[in-house]
Amino acid sequence: MSSAQVRQVYTTAGFGARLERGKRLAIVVVDFTYGFTDPVYPTASDMTSQVEATRTLLDMARSRNLPVIFTTIAYEKGHVKTLAWLRKATGMASLLLGTRLVEIDGRLGRREDEVLVVKHGASAFFGTDLASHLAALHVDTVVITGATTSGCVRASAVDAVQSGFDVLVPRECVADRASVPHDANLFDIDQKYGDVIGLDDALDYLAGVAIRQA
Repeated sequence: MSSAQVRQVYTTAGFGARLERGKRLAIVVVDFTYGFTDPVYPTASDMTSQVEATRTLLDMARSRNLPVIFTTIAYEKGHVKTLAWLRKATGMASLLLGTRLVEIDGRLGRREDEVLVVKHGASAFFGTDLASHLAALHVDTVVITGATTSGCVRASAVDAVQSGFDVLVPRECVADRASVPHDANLFDIDQKYGDVIGLDDALDYLAGVAIRQA
């Protein structure tokens, strides 16, 4: 089946509608930590272009005083033998609190007032206070960047829309270890959970949103 035929199947089934973008948005940067972005670690790959694209997006968001939230996936040593996910994804057990692997990549320039959510699962929402934090900020639209597209980004996009937020995913700002899962999950997100858009489109959207008052 060609890509055009696949898209037609989804369109016929009623998927892939475009969202009406809200006026109160937040950027959620999922797990762009050294354990994912620095190829010196087995859990990571070279995500330089996606990190740099995300920094461009963040600079625009900061210039308009829009909320920026980071997540890191980090474990205590006691989690290693008790969490079911770590029995399946054993490499993730190296992401221990207090190590460089769980630190936000410095190229993103995280500020002291930008919230850091520590999570133990794939979704930025599962077992965290992210949804309530976004609600307190009266956010209606979440722009998701980060890693990996097929794992924590996709899981976060699913939980974001299920939590009542519209979801945008700039394709240049998300990364994975391989192109096949990356492309497949971008397609899936775009058809079911949010709009996958270009970085330029995202920047134009942010530029058109009113500067948030403190």
